[in-house]
Amino acid sequence: MKKYVLLLWIVGILLGIAPLQAQTSPFIPSASDTRCRQWVDSVFSKLSLQDKVGQLIVATIPAKADGKNKKQIRELVKKYKVGGLLFSEGTAEEQAILTNLAQKSAKTPLMITFDGEWGLAMRLKDAPNYPRNAALGCIQDNTLIEEYGREVARQFRELGVHVNFAPDADVNTNPLNPVIHVRSFGEDPKKVAEKVIAYSNGLESGGVLSVCKHFPGHGDTDSDSHKELPSLYYNRARLDSIELYPFKEMVRAGLGGVMVGHLQVPVLEPDGVTASSLSKKVVTDLLKEELGFKGLIFTDALDMKGVSEVPQVTTKAFLAGNDMLLVQFNTKNAVAELINAIHSGAISKDELDARCRRVLTYKYMLGLRTPQPKLQVSGMSFRINTDEAQDLAAKLRRSAVTVLNNYFGILPLAPVDGGIALLSVGEKDQDAAFVEAVKKQADVSCFYLPWNADDATREDVKRKLATYRRVIISITGSNYVSDRDVAFLANLDLQAPLVYTFFTSYRTLQPLTPALAKSSAVVLAHSNEVDLQQYVADVLFAKAPAHGKISMSIGKLFPAGTGCTIEPGMKSGAAIPEDYGMKSYILQSVDAVAQKGLAAGAYPGCRILVLKDGQTVYDKGFGTHSAKDTTAVRSTDMFDLSSLTTTTATLLAVMKLYDEGKLKLDDKASKYLPLLRAGNKKNISIRDLLLHESGLQPYMRVYLDIIDPNSVQGPYSQSWVDKWHHTQVSEHSYFCSDFKFKKGLTSEKQSSVYTLQMADGLWLNKSFKNTLLQSIAKSELDSKRYVYSDLGFVLLQQIVESIVKLPMDLYLAKEFYAPMGLQRTMFLPLRKFTKAEIMPTAENDYLRRQDLCGYVHDETASCMGGLSGNAGLFSTAEEVARIYQMLLNGGIWNGKRYLSEATCRLFTTEKSVISRRGLGFDKPDVSIILRSPCSASAPESVYGHSGFTGTCAWVDPTSKTVYVFLSNALNPNVWNTKLGDMKIRTDIQELIFKSLK
Repeated sequence: MKKYVLLLWIVGILLGIAPLQAQTSPFIPSASDTRCRQWVDSVFSKLSLQDKVGQLIVATIPAKADGKNKKQIRELVKKYKVGGLLFSEGTAEEQAILTNLAQKSAKTPLMITFDGEWGLAMRLKDAPNYPRNAALGCIQDNTLIEEYGREVARQFRELGVHVNFAPDADVNTNPLNPVIHVRSFGEDPKKVAEKVIAYSNGLESGGVLSVCKHFPGHGDTDSDSHKELPSLYYNRARLDSIELYPFKEMVRAGLGGVMVGHLQVPVLEPDGVTASSLSKKVVTDLLKEELGFKGLIFTDALDMKGVSEVPQVTTKAFLAGNDMLLVQFNTKNAVAELINAIHSGAISKDELDARCRRVLTYKYMLGLRTPQPKLQVSGMSFRINTDEAQDLAAKLRRSAVTVLNNYFGILPLAPVDGGIALLSVGEKDQDAAFVEAVKKQADVSCFYLPWNADDATREDVKRKLATYRRVIISITGSNYVSDRDVAFLANLDLQAPLVYTFFTSYRTLQPLTPALAKSSAVVLAHSNEVDLQQYVADVLFAKAPAHGKISMSIGKLFPAGTGCTIEPGMKSGAAIPEDYGMKSYILQSVDAVAQKGLAAGAYPGCRILVLKDGQTVYDKGFGTHSAKDTTAVRSTDMFDLSSLTTTTATLLAVMKLYDEGKLKLDDKASKYLPLLRAGNKKNISIRDLLLHESGLQPYMRVYLDIIDPNSVQGPYSQSWVDKWHHTQVSEHSYFCSDFKFKKGLTSEKQSSVYTLQMADGLWLNKSFKNTLLQSIAKSELDSKRYVYSDLGFVLLQQIVESIVKLPMDLYLAKEFYAPMGLQRTMFLPLRKFTKAEIMPTAENDYLRRQDLCGYVHDETASCMGGLSGNAGLFSTAEEVARIYQMLLNGGIWNGKRYLSEATCRLFTTEKSVISRRGLGFDKPDVSIILRSPCSASAPESVYGHSGFTGTCAWVDPTSKTVYVFLSNALNPNVWNTKLGDMKIRTDIQELIFKSLK
């Protein structure tokens, strides 16, 4: 059976199945361990009252093996019978000497403790220097954190240390915390808990007791318990979800030690005075009983100002339920106080006995059941500072490197005309290794600027940097950054993208957020070791990976969890906005606007593309096809362009025919369309139709003519739901749901009669197209004023087809789309593509009574069989952008001319005298910005169009930019107005213009 279990365990390891954490609890006492109980009984029976009291005391002493400390060691051990020692500053060899002396002098073996949150180097010289927890919190591989714990345990055992007062389990949610900050694994309770457990498992698997601190949580305080008593004014629900979360998880994981901090937590100790370390409600009621902690409990140092002035502090700490009491300076008084409390009855002998037995139990589990072998002092530093220990430190440093942003793929850096500059800011030569490593990667010009440099020096550096195309700014030095330094970097308005590297902790970034907000990339190294500086240089050029994610938020700029991946060999971005006169950090803000729309439900997915000087500088998709189809938006996905069809299709055909002299703007539409000659529309000109000044109605509900009115119960639509009206078509409108189509007008199958496909299984009689056109011809006509009309572009399509003798889609494909290489720009896309390649437009369309994907949403266009002058075109953002770039180029694309420059100029510049409209194109309303379809910064020369489904395309000939936004904003609800209400399209356009300034 044992062999079978072992085999299963081995298989699990090979398959990557980690054993449950709670199964391994090397430092939780077991009542069934008879050997342990026998040893404890044997030792306990020989202890006097003072011996028992002493076992609860951990005394602090410097690790300096001078005569004074040796004398103090003997006194602590022989006179006060302390149960443990905590060594502070000194060297490993001297601590070993004092440990040997202490263990030799002790009747009961001593528990040697150490406050080593980042290993021995926290207190001793010449020990391996490991990253602080804030840096380790950026590491994504927790097996590396556990390996680190095991290595620290090896070093501790080498030095005779049994207990590490680590890890810090505080969740650092307060950026102004004066004492925790880099000591915490981060601000995310779950991730902090994961790191705490991984590190502690490493320690305890190596035979060292982990002690998680500072219970119940010191992360959101603004004062230092070394100097005063910090307070946590939160309710219990908040404490449970943040501060207490890592401690709950470490208890569940079966870890062995907790240190209680000196904190005032009114919700846990209502008197508002008693520190948590002295509170029975906190230590016993909460930690032991409610959370079920079965391990060893230590106080934080009782000499700290947070509690040191409390009368009878040692007694109160004992009565609260702590097992071992950490005393820094006055062991004599602490021991005397406890003995007096026992004699007075304040502390019962039974409770003292129980607590003493508990300490002895842990000494047994820590291997102190036998006399401790004498530590070998000679070579101690060598055995601690092994090559493996140093390699692990380097590996941890490298794994913690975090790239906070990498806008437009500025990293990896690549050689560029105009050169790269490297500005070192901070302490002179502190980044020398980094500078030399960068020089090996590229031709770099180097500059230096000390903190608090004078204005003349700053301006000289700024003037020199202005000539370079890429600028690296290396930051070294202390956490303090003056306001003048912040202002200089924040106002360093260069045309080059800025790449910052920080060889400091994350705290240096916090005051510099005004400057970092204008960066293209920020790399946080956390420290400045030589090997790390060389590694960061490799990261900048993608010669080394970076996978870190920041553990602490940097203001609102970089939330916790932010991090970009750099992989060796990856390529730089295809286009850097600065190379085209744009600011990356502003253009990158488009992401936030798009994500805001997603979060608000303005659309399930969108695609945004920006061209500058014909080059793609922004091309991103956001969201998914729909709530039902979670396929991410791709560059090849086709969207229903809706009214953007007018300028992306119909207008192109009109311009081509005008270019060829086959029609004139002042021609009467009736010249080409006989159905208009007999009525009130015979004098409408093509110019009138293009300017939307024909007097035609905005739209006509011709689709009602295919519905049998006798099948409709009540009105077609109404403002409330009933058994006949439950298909919602607007926020307060419901369409009849059970209507039938007129007999003979529709069919479920295509035939020679039913040729106009409206949806899956719905074909319309081809005669209805003529019915629709006749309805337009017979419709009422208003005065010639500006009213946007779909009907005008329906007629323009008919004019085009009457001239070219081809369906308009075939004509456009022949003249524009095919020769331009536009393979996904077409009407009726389901003839060539599957629905999986097309963004769903709407759900449960009221007319077609099904979800729409690949079928035009517009009802008029649908009744035309999906091919209409006002709507019906489908395309991708990239291909739409190509069409408008061709127009911006004066009719040329990829060296081929499609339209004359004069025709392009005429149609894109002419503007109505009574409205903002151009010849087919929409334009900004610069007189009344709130009425404009464009952003406030859009000049009058801008032209383009928008579409009801959530689309737009705009060209600015002045800046030579093309902006395309495509979305399926009508999915799932056609009455969704959030896209317009939130001004998403115009806000993005505004960012584009701001990036150009």
